[in-house]
Amino acid sequence: MSDNTDPVLARLSSLHPRLMDLSLDRLRGLLAKLGQPEQRLPPVIHVAGTNGKGSTCAFLRAIGEAAGWRVHVFTSPHLVRFNERFRVAGQIVSDDLLNATMAHVEAINANEPITLFEVITAAAFHLFASQPADLCILEVGLGGRGDATNVIPAPAATAITAISLDHKELLGDTIALIAAEKAGIMKHGVPAISGDQPDECVAVLVRHAAACGATLRLRGRDWTVEPLAAGFRFVDADGELLLPAPGLPGVHQMDNAGIAIAALRASGLPVPERAFAAGIAAAEWPARMQRLRGALTRLIPPDWELWLDGGHNPGAGAALAAHLRGWADRPVHVIAGLNQAKDGAGFLRPIVPHVTTLWAVAEPNQHGAMPLADVIAASGGVARPGPTVADALRALPRKGAPARVLICGSLYLAGTVLASDGVSPA
Repeated sequence: MSDNTDPVLARLSSLHPRLMDLSLDRLRGLLAKLGQPEQRLPPVIHVAGTNGKGSTCAFLRAIGEAAGWRVHVFTSPHLVRFNERFRVAGQIVSDDLLNATMAHVEAINANEPITLFEVITAAAFHLFASQPADLCILEVGLGGRGDATNVIPAPAATAITAISLDHKELLGDTIALIAAEKAGIMKHGVPAISGDQPDECVAVLVRHAAACGATLRLRGRDWTVEPLAAGFRFVDADGELLLPAPGLPGVHQMDNAGIAIAALRASGLPVPERAFAAGIAAAEWPARMQRLRGALTRLIPPDWELWLDGGHNPGAGAALAAHLRGWADRPVHVIAGLNQAKDGAGFLRPIVPHVTTLWAVAEPNQHGAMPLADVIAASGGVARPGPTVADALRALPRKGAPARVLICGSLYLAGTVLASDGVSPA
């Protein structure tokens, strides 16, 4: 993003005291002034959930592009550059187009009270309505029911990824309350796909679908995924697909890939069967069990592996722990930098039993970084102070077999690490 956009974002941030405010009237008013771009989009797949939203969007995009489609994608947050949030017909938006769009939306809003995320969402809809495409993928920013993306009147399908406790101050302090917020993206007559969920979430989703007239398709009831030696099997009412291993590492990614396939099949969009296999294998998404090979690897022995994941809540901690169990062939060192607004102890608790060493870090320019002492406390006193990622990498014990290192705990930390490693998500 060019410097020209920064003053616009600063001015817009001052128009409302919060980044997000879960109501839709302000945004609807702005969209009306913009000519209702949300009603002029290509077929939309709307994705909510606690963990796996970004990965599911990556699988959806990769399948669409393997089918030869032009695909719009709106995701959040960005990791390194603000532009990452907007992929227009397959390309991350250019600085010039983004600057012009943000300035136009600001002028149309005319200093009316509005949140920054609402303006960003309006800009995405304006961009997407202005350029033709075959598919539009929208990731919910927070929750679902009151999220700015939920002004879409009739998506082709909705999808809900794994639900766990997060953003309790806004969404509720029980998993059932959070599930009800996520279920708010369901629409009458629109297929709704759910991934693997706790029983209490399933009950909420079933009730909400019945109440609003959505057609709910649950994993385990309406569609299944099963690991195979060389990939996995997907089965739904339309038949069986034998697929390669997902391009995104981690046992949990089979669920996210299955959600993407189920949503596209339920949408009625004409996806060639070959595109499912090609897209699943080709999917990429930064900071989701991403192998790093840049500048930071010079701080560890050449036969070690360095990985990055943006997981930051208890559900993500459980998913990472399941992945770490498959890394038992090598020592595993985890470097964790947490967000002070998150349940750090809940995130770290399942991870601790699987690590050789655990290091607490707080990067100087990491947004919302939890203080170092609090990260150590969240680990139950197990973590050693980094205090930065580079410091921790230099301090790792070198004796013994080649090791794996995982940096995790915050998407903001992930963005800082990618910038330090010389990687710009594309």
